[in-house]
Amino acid sequence: MSGRLLKPLLIAVLSTLIVAVVVARQRPASSPDESDWRMYSRDASGSRFSPLADINTGNVSQLTQAWSVQLTAPAGRRGGGAAPAAGAAGRGAGAGRGAAAADEGDAAGSNPQVTPIVVAGVMYLPARGNQVLALDADSGKEIWRYQMPPTVTTTARGVAYWPGEGNIGARILLTAGPRLLALDAQTGRPSEGFGRDGYIEITVPWNGVPAIYKHVAILGTYPGEVPLGAPGDTRAFDVRTGKKLWQFQNVPLPGQPGHETWLDYGWRGRSGTNVWAFYMTIDAERGILYMPVSSPAANYWGGDRPGNNLFGNSIVAVNAETGKYLWHFQTVHHDLWDFDMPSPPVLVDINQNGRRVPALASIGKTGYMFILNRVTGKPIFGVEERPVLKGEVPGEWYSPTQPFPVKPARPFARVDFDKARDMVRPEDTTPQHVAECQALWDKSGGFENKGPYTPWVFHEDGAPPRSSVQFPGAGGGVNWGGPAADPRSGMVFINAHDSSLVGWMERKKPGLNYGRNTEGSTQPYDRGSVNGPGPYFNFTAPLKDDSGRTLANLPCWRPPWAKLVAVDANTGEVAWEVPLGLTEGLPEGKRLTGNSGSAGPSVTAGGLVFVGATTDRRLRAFDMKTGKELWSSQMQGQVNANPMVYRGKSGRQFVATVATDSLVAFALP
Repeated sequence: MSGRLLKPLLIAVLSTLIVAVVVARQRPASSPDESDWRMYSRDASGSRFSPLADINTGNVSQLTQAWSVQLTAPAGRRGGGAAPAAGAAGRGAGAGRGAAAADEGDAAGSNPQVTPIVVAGVMYLPARGNQVLALDADSGKEIWRYQMPPTVTTTARGVAYWPGEGNIGARILLTAGPRLLALDAQTGRPSEGFGRDGYIEITVPWNGVPAIYKHVAILGTYPGEVPLGAPGDTRAFDVRTGKKLWQFQNVPLPGQPGHETWLDYGWRGRSGTNVWAFYMTIDAERGILYMPVSSPAANYWGGDRPGNNLFGNSIVAVNAETGKYLWHFQTVHHDLWDFDMPSPPVLVDINQNGRRVPALASIGKTGYMFILNRVTGKPIFGVEERPVLKGEVPGEWYSPTQPFPVKPARPFARVDFDKARDMVRPEDTTPQHVAECQALWDKSGGFENKGPYTPWVFHEDGAPPRSSVQFPGAGGGVNWGGPAADPRSGMVFINAHDSSLVGWMERKKPGLNYGRNTEGSTQPYDRGSVNGPGPYFNFTAPLKDDSGRTLANLPCWRPPWAKLVAVDANTGEVAWEVPLGLTEGLPEGKRLTGNSGSAGPSVTAGGLVFVGATTDRRLRAFDMKTGKELWSSQMQGQVNANPMVYRGKSGRQFVATVATDSLVAFALP
């Protein structure tokens, strides 16, 4: 080759290399696992931590909507596709124990709590019309759509991915009522060899996402909230065939560990005591599954189940392949407040005196965080059994103590109430709202609260009103969204919000009281209030405009009502906390109150915490180190789902979330 021809060739090669180096510097290389969001909470540990850093504290303010997909397309619609980008983003209730379809839209509606997964540039999620979608994660364009048979429905919060083995291809799994469905990840067709036509019967339904460990798919249950009924046992199935592998008795049978905590045969036929949380976490290195077991039914009266009631309100660790019991830690003894376990613990290694300790952080409706050694179940900073008040309901059994963590030393949601100190004031909201709160107080005969685990008062028929107010309330604390963690630093992030319940216990009035908690039971007492027999209500009152139109129902205690919190799990200390959410009906200067929502945060190596979960319909980004809000986008619907982060095949990083009935993805311009 002549020198005259060689010179242009060398120039071309050098130019290509220079461009490649520049691109590599602009977009760091990442492995498929780093690019993907393969599980509901990204990884088996439930960290919801993405190692991607293209979007960071320095440029997050430039995030714009890249594409969106409506999840309300009619059943059978083909072709899919994303809506066009909306341009620059503006600055700026959760389900319990598995909500019924009516709480999530219609029976065939998309679930607003869905978090998709992304594997190798393909996004998978359930959608309206009892369908499962596979989308191009760069554009939202439909790849395939599976329509379930007319007799099959799903309100699943997401799907699970299994990579396959041998001659069995990758599979997508999700629950569909009392069935488990497996689909071929490439084609969307029912998986051959799995049950019958890709379905197996699981008998007791679940709306969560299967936990996958090797060839094992592990499921919780939603048996309903009746005292006597279907068991809430956790089950495991073979991903390859659908064969049942093991079942763990969440209410221990005679001869099993924990059975002695059920007195007077209260264990017989007992329902509830189930994993209704949307996902479970696994120490993949050690093969340990962590089950967040909820409270036994009924929720508010337990005289027919005396004792501490294991494994209710417990983290239970078992061998993920066999279901063999390893250890447990009970967060609430003999629950009478519906303080069940709405999410599993997040797993994170922490630094203790120069050594790495395998730990987990668990926080639920009580607002108390327990940091445990995840191999042994022992508290790392200590837990104290402290005396709590005994109630007055006839025939009830009360635990004399409850567990309190030494560190973090305080709860992250309101657990007590003193009227002189805590009642909302005109400077917090408006004089009209304060007056409405006082009227509710007077109507109810005042609200008694004696601190954490305040027992319900007993109300005799015909007696003057006398009510309890209980905090954080069955919907408060940290709900189903759960915690997230940065595995590099040991920081844990939570969305914690206040809630309340108001009412009393009274003699059961057949046909009038809150039936789902007494059905199938001879229990003599049930809940009631000044509003009559039935569900308790919240200590909230309407905020009205000048015309008398109700703008919102707001809490009757002083804000903030919700917070985003960072906890250093290495020390058990709070790093920072900031109010989360605006109340836009309030006057300027009073709107940063925080407001309720149950979804959780996700975090990235770019130093960001992304979270929705507020009724002001925003997705936000905060600085991981300081808690400073750096970006927000006003959405068309409420972001009641956990956000997720991934890199598409194009190399572009995205942040995506479901907002009511839309799937929305953001990226840098």
